[in-house]
Amino acid sequence: MSLTTSTFEQSSSDEPVLEPHPVSEPLPSQPKEQNNQPLGEDVQNIINTARTSPAPARGAFFVSFLSAVLMWASFTPVDFGPLGWVCLIPLLLLVRIPRRTRLMYTAIYSGGLLFTVAAFQWMRLGHPTMYVAWIALAIYVACYFPLFVMLSRIAVHQFRIPLPAAAPVVWVGLEYIRAYLLTGFSWYYIGHTQYRWIEMIQISDLTGAYGVSFIVVMMAACFACLLPNSLLIRLKLFPMKLTEEDQKLNEIGGKQILQTALCLGLFFAVLGYGYVRRSQAEFQDGPRTALIQANFPSTVKHNPNEWRAIYLKHIELMGAAVRDQPDLVVWPETMFRWPLLESNGKTAEELGEVAPEVPLEKWKDPSVRKVLANMSQEANAALVIGMDVIAAGDEKIEQYNSAVFVRPDYGIHGRYNKIHRVPFGEYMPLKETLPFLQIFSPYGASFGIEPGKHAANFAYKDWNFAPLICFEDTVPHLVRFMLKPGATPDATARPIDCLVNLTNDGWFHGSSELDQHLITSAFRCVENRTPMVRAVNTGISAVIDGDGMIREPDLFLDWDNQKRTTLVNPKTGRWNKSLNAVIVDSVPLDHRSSLYTRFGDWFAGVCCFCVLFLFFMSALSWKRNAAEMKS
Repeated sequence: MSLTTSTFEQSSSDEPVLEPHPVSEPLPSQPKEQNNQPLGEDVQNIINTARTSPAPARGAFFVSFLSAVLMWASFTPVDFGPLGWVCLIPLLLLVRIPRRTRLMYTAIYSGGLLFTVAAFQWMRLGHPTMYVAWIALAIYVACYFPLFVMLSRIAVHQFRIPLPAAAPVVWVGLEYIRAYLLTGFSWYYIGHTQYRWIEMIQISDLTGAYGVSFIVVMMAACFACLLPNSLLIRLKLFPMKLTEEDQKLNEIGGKQILQTALCLGLFFAVLGYGYVRRSQAEFQDGPRTALIQANFPSTVKHNPNEWRAIYLKHIELMGAAVRDQPDLVVWPETMFRWPLLESNGKTAEELGEVAPEVPLEKWKDPSVRKVLANMSQEANAALVIGMDVIAAGDEKIEQYNSAVFVRPDYGIHGRYNKIHRVPFGEYMPLKETLPFLQIFSPYGASFGIEPGKHAANFAYKDWNFAPLICFEDTVPHLVRFMLKPGATPDATARPIDCLVNLTNDGWFHGSSELDQHLITSAFRCVENRTPMVRAVNTGISAVIDGDGMIREPDLFLDWDNQKRTTLVNPKTGRWNKSLNAVIVDSVPLDHRSSLYTRFGDWFAGVCCFCVLFLFFMSALSWKRNAAEMKS
């Protein structure tokens, strides 16, 4: 049998067409025509489909993981703040491209999870049961990364909003939601990376820390828009064949120049505002304050055999502090281990019904009150002491994590009960509905403290103090509430001169949590133009002024004899922690006012509204498209 070689001819469309073979049956080496289409057209269709199909997933995974690593390095423990300005640029490229890549949102979530698992790893140090809480929180917070990209893409590609406007609005709106949802988690805001750039963070007294996050994300989005198309191609973020819309991304025209100019203008305006506000500061020396910092792991405080050692160490440190004649001495959270019992005027009969397990004589025992009063008199200073309070309620015993105020002239003169409790650490959410959650807490089934009902203020001489306990200094809306007139039952209370934070960070064994906690609390001072003093078990105790500057104190006593004389280690540039120390300094009173204290989260609230609007509109669009497909 003789065979004739197949020849290709060009059709009018310049696409190759296969001429049929004269043999009646095609040889096995010859593909058959399918669907009556010439084979050449099938091949070309396959090529065109490959060129226009979504880009492979590896580019999305690369930029997502790059963002995660850079973002982790911008926070503690690496704490290289300049990376905060660029860490989101790789992620923003996934917003910029018109067509999403394969597995794009899977890649983004994976990168977000990489960041959160690494950043929150200090949680596992509290107790073996906290491993579950660590991973659960990481899984939850990582969800905000794909949500950010998705909503930003909707704003950019459906509503045609420029990326430098859309991205910061969405990011800030999601930070605001995270501050409230599931009891709130206001840590690791992108603006917190700039705490060292004091002029940049002054905008917080208008917008809260959210304003700093807005500027950082806006500049990152502006830089992302200026990157050439060739880089995106090399990163495998585009399909093989570029559409006309893809090619336009490589053009830097009048639109890009204008938005870059606007971004730079806003950046320098914020920076200029910071310089002006700092120049208006006229700090005046307020109360001389001694911060007592012992170094006890939190596990020992629940052992009654250790209570005496804890007490004696704090008395020893306070003895060293009073040589400087302070007006106020602050002990950390729950470091006076004997509880204060409050009968609340109940009769013996009523106490027997409410708390049969507590001997009646315990309610009348004045020893704790006498010890605290004597301590204050001997120091000739007011005391703010962190301790447990057991109070007789109407139906049961109520236990509080409290700050007790003691004056040398009156003895105990007030207390503040912690309002914002830590889930699984201070109360069990859904304890009645989901009792199995108890396994995620280091305490027994009966554990739990009651929330405080209102703020408190401690007045002494010419000053007024507002106490905060533990992580309360990281919650922006709570601190603002504490400073507002009417937050306390005393309607005649004077404005607050100083915030007093009592913390026990001994749970976290000198990890990056101590640094990040201090950094986050500094933003509360800028937002409300109110100084803060922090007494922290294991550290980092500090005095922070109304500009958010963590001050080097007048006196730093290293009680471990390691020759440390400053708050910051001059060799490493890191804060000293995990040591017994005394810090004494005068509180820098700040008489500037704050619009944030007055109007609250108006800025973040507007961004949150925009986020919800985008989410609502996208949901309507998906619903409409689904209905059209069915029809």
